[in-house]
Amino acid sequence: MVNRRSFVGAAVLAPFVVPHSAMAQAWPDRPMRMVIPFPAGGPVDAGGRLIAGALGEVLGQPIAIDIRTGAGGSVGVEVAAKATPDGNTMVFATTGALSVNLTLLPNLGYDTRRDLIPISIAIGTPLLLACREGLPVQDLAGLIALAKSKPGNLTLATSGVGGPPHLLAEMMRQRAGLDFTVVHYRGAAPAMVAILANEVDVTILDPAVMIPHIKAGKMRALATTSRNRNPTMPNIPSLVEGGLRGIEFENWYALMVPSATPPERIKRLREGMNRVMAKPGLFDIFINQGGRIIDMGPEEGAAFIRKEVETWGEVVRAARMTAQ
Repeated sequence: MVNRRSFVGAAVLAPFVVPHSAMAQAWPDRPMRMVIPFPAGGPVDAGGRLIAGALGEVLGQPIAIDIRTGAGGSVGVEVAAKATPDGNTMVFATTGALSVNLTLLPNLGYDTRRDLIPISIAIGTPLLLACREGLPVQDLAGLIALAKSKPGNLTLATSGVGGPPHLLAEMMRQRAGLDFTVVHYRGAAPAMVAILANEVDVTILDPAVMIPHIKAGKMRALATTSRNRNPTMPNIPSLVEGGLRGIEFENWYALMVPSATPPERIKRLREGMNRVMAKPGLFDIFINQGGRIIDMGPEEGAAFIRKEVETWGEVVRAARMTAQ
């Protein structure tokens, strides 16, 4: 027999009882945070802000940018990896902080493979190999011949120890026998100043900082580091095409959350990123510099990162590379 008082109480409460599935759909229910582990104004910050704005619109909540720099991006990545795994904190980072640093930096406070899961490996951008205007080579074949005829005589500027240009210089030495004297600068801008002043012979940097000087005839582009020619730079061959097989690099940008984030929230974020990545023109700032849309999801992205950790770990260990 149903107690009348219980029945009345249930009737009063009924409008306030929400099915579990409906509650799950209500997330996110408050502003969110995107950690950017590199300085404001750089390409990681630019890409992160594009995604934060578009994804926030899709999810119905604003996504605040939280700049946390230091240790080649590792400070910010660790903040996100150790955040409450509720889907409200994410990190937007790149190749170095998410794969290279696992070998390069001792006592790292996170392991990307264990502590984070990719919502999307969103964008990939190649670097450019270029030489100073006065170097007597016209193409990559000429540079290879000159470097092999004078081992250690040619200088190569990088944007810092353990960064992509340094890794590629080591990969060229290990796999192709190209022995450059590597000169490290504190960032891409000082490296550019050095090559424009003819203080170094060669550099490998982001296309964005090089293309204006290449167009002005102040330096010469020799190869793109992606596997194939880039549609936005069709006259520049790839390293593979120029004879350096097995040597390639693409700086990838990934949106990640703590690995213990509930599966339904990972699914919701992934669905949101699917819509973001489909927005026409959103990433033109990267596409116009030779980048491309990748958009790998959680499973494919996690496998890709594991492979990247192994690849660059081998290079770092073989070079006995240490962070400064």
